[in-house]
Amino acid sequence: MRPWNLNIDDYRNKVLGCWAGKNIGGTLGTPVEGQRKTHDVKFYLHNINGDPLPNDDLDIQLIWLKAVEEQGIGHITPRLLGEYWINYVIGPWNEYGVGACNIRNGFIPPMSGCLNNERWYASNGAWIRAEVWASMFPGSPALAAHYAWMDACIDHCGDGIFAEIFTAALESAAYVENDLRKLINIALAHIPADSRVARAVKLVCDCYDKKIDYRETRELVMKDSADLGWFQAPANVAFAIIGLLYSEGDFEKAVCYAVNCGDDTDCTGGLAGAVMGIMMGADKIPEKWLEPIGHGIKTVAVNPISLFLPETIEELTERVIQAAIQNTVHFIDLPAITSEPTSISEEVKANLGVLTPEVRHDLWERRSNEITFDLPYAKLAVIYEDGAAVRTGDTFKLTFHLSSLPYNNQVMHGTLVLPEGWSSSAPGIILRQVCGDTTISITAGAFTKNIMYIPMELQLSGRMAPVRIYIPIQFAEGTRLDCRALEVLPEDNIFATHDRRKAHHEAIVNK
Repeated sequence: MRPWNLNIDDYRNKVLGCWAGKNIGGTLGTPVEGQRKTHDVKFYLHNINGDPLPNDDLDIQLIWLKAVEEQGIGHITPRLLGEYWINYVIGPWNEYGVGACNIRNGFIPPMSGCLNNERWYASNGAWIRAEVWASMFPGSPALAAHYAWMDACIDHCGDGIFAEIFTAALESAAYVENDLRKLINIALAHIPADSRVARAVKLVCDCYDKKIDYRETRELVMKDSADLGWFQAPANVAFAIIGLLYSEGDFEKAVCYAVNCGDDTDCTGGLAGAVMGIMMGADKIPEKWLEPIGHGIKTVAVNPISLFLPETIEELTERVIQAAIQNTVHFIDLPAITSEPTSISEEVKANLGVLTPEVRHDLWERRSNEITFDLPYAKLAVIYEDGAAVRTGDTFKLTFHLSSLPYNNQVMHGTLVLPEGWSSSAPGIILRQVCGDTTISITAGAFTKNIMYIPMELQLSGRMAPVRIYIPIQFAEGTRLDCRALEVLPEDNIFATHDRRKAHHEAIVNK
């Protein structure tokens, strides 16, 4: 018997409200996306004809739902999500293209989110897709944040990851807590206090408490985040928080205020709408906002052919609920989802923002600069201490971390097979989990291609057949990798950008 319970009808109403609010806010903000000026949006800006606008903020989450349905929540890993990404996500823009390119070149997640990604690593592509994790882990922000990390590391690192952890934790807690300030504090507890996302959100809260007008607060956020540039997570998450706080619980004000702050407006409006939808439930969202866009889901960043993705928010809601119920089998700390009345103790609510040292370490100190190889009975992480891009003549360090062995004292011998002209401080190494990490230095010789794949032969204790892995190293002075990223420029007319996205999507689908 679980100590707390969510009534399935109450839960369904909130999940449906989440997706309805996401569609509303995204559709409202799309026509002014990318403009750094403020706006005075009060309602939809174009003829919708009964459908929401396509939005990658929502449709990429359909792929994560598919992964959970097909593989089970216990098998979800960053690498698995990366495989689903390159198989099903066709959106090539900005960090999406960088992450996909890295994965195809062997720099699998979480390395894919930090390599070649200096411009976009803290951008908005991750925190906009947190609703699926929040909704599958209602009232369990730490679990939602755990899967948000795996998701975000595909195409982000640093504050780009912390941004999705923040939104996932906030939205998960919103399923059981309706006090917005408590929700913000819960979400802040899940990210480092000195992160730029936390700094921007706390600035908004301080301005709100001082009764500073929301437009002036927006200017203060812009000034504080000016060094980061446009389309970056700290400022845009803060804009969504402006909408939520200054709305005083009014759905219409929440989405409009968020969009009126400018920049990545479909994202900010979508987050504000989703949070309000969870807190209010679908039945409390004003019909004037629901009726024009209907209940459909329009995709632009994924290839819907043969994927059997949800076509309506009602179908999406039911599939998320079924996934959440299955998740309760895997995680005993999740609430029961039954026909009984919702029952949540104050103790449960008080612990929503309490992180154990293990959870804090998992969310804050997990490395992005590594690749993990699955071996027959162990995992071997290769940590790039100096990054994965090097020049001829550079000496760089690799650290090897062994884990998941049946017995700590098992021995693994590793031998690097270096190209001619390359050298190492220890071509042959002995790895034992009980002895901790092993670090070696490698001096790069000539590069014969942009990426060199360094073989390492592993002899596992008790097994005759060797295992070979390939460690990718990128030539820092080579031709810039074609990451197939279609950059969205701030001066673009957003309908032109939307048409480019649509045309690219159709070209791939019809190829």
